[in-house]
Amino acid sequence: MGFSFRDNMAPSTPLLTVRGSEGLYMVNGPPHFTESTLFSRESGKNCKVYTFSKDGTLFAWGNGEKINVINVTNKGLLHSFDLPKAVCLEFSPKNTVLATWQPYTTSKDGTAGIPNLQLYDVKTGTCFKSFIQKKMQNWCPSWSEDETICARNVNNEVHFFENNNFNTIANKLHLQKINDFVLSPGPQPYKVAVYVPGSKGAPSFVRLYQYPNFDGPHAALANKSFFKADKVTMLWNKKATAVLVIASTDVDKTGASYYGEQTLHYIAANGESAVVQLPKNGPIYDVVWNSSSTEFCAVYGFMPAKATIFNLKCDPVFDFGTGPRNAAYYSPHGHILVLAGFGNLRGQMEVWDVKNYKLISKPVASDSTYFAWCPDGEHILTATCAPRLRVNNGYKIWHYTGSVLHKYDVPSNGELWQVSWQPFLDGIFPVKTITYQAVPSDVPSEEPKVATAYRPPALRNKPITNSKLHEEEPPQNMKPQAGNDKPLSKTALKNQRKHEAKKAAKQEARNEKSADLAPTPAPQSTPRNTISQSTSGDPEIDKKIKNLKKKLKAIEQLKEQAAAGKQLEKNQLEKIQKEKALLQELEDLELGV
Repeated sequence: MGFSFRDNMAPSTPLLTVRGSEGLYMVNGPPHFTESTLFSRESGKNCKVYTFSKDGTLFAWGNGEKINVINVTNKGLLHSFDLPKAVCLEFSPKNTVLATWQPYTTSKDGTAGIPNLQLYDVKTGTCFKSFIQKKMQNWCPSWSEDETICARNVNNEVHFFENNNFNTIANKLHLQKINDFVLSPGPQPYKVAVYVPGSKGAPSFVRLYQYPNFDGPHAALANKSFFKADKVTMLWNKKATAVLVIASTDVDKTGASYYGEQTLHYIAANGESAVVQLPKNGPIYDVVWNSSSTEFCAVYGFMPAKATIFNLKCDPVFDFGTGPRNAAYYSPHGHILVLAGFGNLRGQMEVWDVKNYKLISKPVASDSTYFAWCPDGEHILTATCAPRLRVNNGYKIWHYTGSVLHKYDVPSNGELWQVSWQPFLDGIFPVKTITYQAVPSDVPSEEPKVATAYRPPALRNKPITNSKLHEEEPPQNMKPQAGNDKPLSKTALKNQRKHEAKKAAKQEARNEKSADLAPTPAPQSTPRNTISQSTSGDPEIDKKIKNLKKKLKAIEQLKEQAAAGKQLEKNQLEKIQKEKALLQELEDLELGV
């Protein structure tokens, strides 16, 4: 029985679990934030791991000696297992199995080590199966939501078990070398996405299958191959109709990016596939599906990054413009989207109403290393945890309208290692109407210190000229404006017009400049593509022409600076005076005088 249906009351608020140098304890969620009596604090620094079951009713943790399992509803201790070295825990979706993993060790004489992945029956507490699982990555078996099937990647093939019978392999999916697989969420029919890396000039590919139809050349539901992939991330949507694949290379051969190179692919279970065209170059920081399964959001491009919502045709629906962001988080109900800049960015969050594409709030959570939506779809948790950051550890609970409702700072000599919400099953918390008014809070708001840009001493008493490193793009609706669609808002139209006017002015200036410097038409015999480069046939003269153009361009820039009110040096003024002579010289050279 879940928390949620107790006495037919409204669901209780999700708890927070906190793990750090002060031990492991639970905190009541909004509005109280007091320490919970459901769980007595485990003091000491030995707690390495904890986990909730998917419905939030069971809780397991390791204290360096034992793995304990309690029922959160009635505080009862269900089991205690002697597993001092366990570092990973996970419950199966229906709370039938508790999986535990500890690092694999071989014995000194070189014989094979003992199995390090254990599966325990939650009801009886008996260990009914052990496996050898050397790698920590993807250590846990994957269950379907109803636990009918369970899968593991063993020596590059996927083994399937049915109804938690782990003594018999019910099916195998065998391709040349399966590096990774992801089971689809939701009910039957079960689907599986598999990734096979390319080798010896052959491309990598991702294939979708429906369980158990794995044999024969046409067994796959869909197939997408690509060359640029050292690793991939596969993301199913909730309805299991499509998978997004982020393919990345470790090194960007062009040298344009420190992050390697990424591409985004869309593969549907009906066989359709496409490359998602991202209109700005640069890394793909984050891609997330909306819980509606009909659209996804991508955050991409060199800073300031763009964020765009795409539909299932991979057409852009709404563009959020550019900003300091590298992550996106949809609320559990899918009606609010948070775009955020964490890690090496300042922690600015943009909270958007997805239905109306309106900005709700713009709070700043500095130094955050963790973000999570509360299952109620109203509250947000941000935290600064060690080892990522060892100073100013602590967490904050926000309302999505930007108010901080609770704040906890770890004492200066302490550390926070992990904090998370108690999970709840979907559909338990109803969707509430979005409010734009910041909810009241007793926590005083801290205005983040905005560092002003450095100005050299010579410019400090002069008026600030507004020069920007990047052209900022405003948000814009990308939906085709059909008659019944909502027209763009006044501000959006204004921004759009401004943007277009700027573009046109730039283009005009470019045209004028090129008209001024345009060479006289070359004879027809010269190839067409050399128009931008005036060639005389004599490399020496071409070199002179190139140098003259360079000087003229520099003079043009100096004139612009002077027009903007900048005080020019003596030698710069002399350069400007030479413009006429240089233009004459250029003309003579181009005419071949």
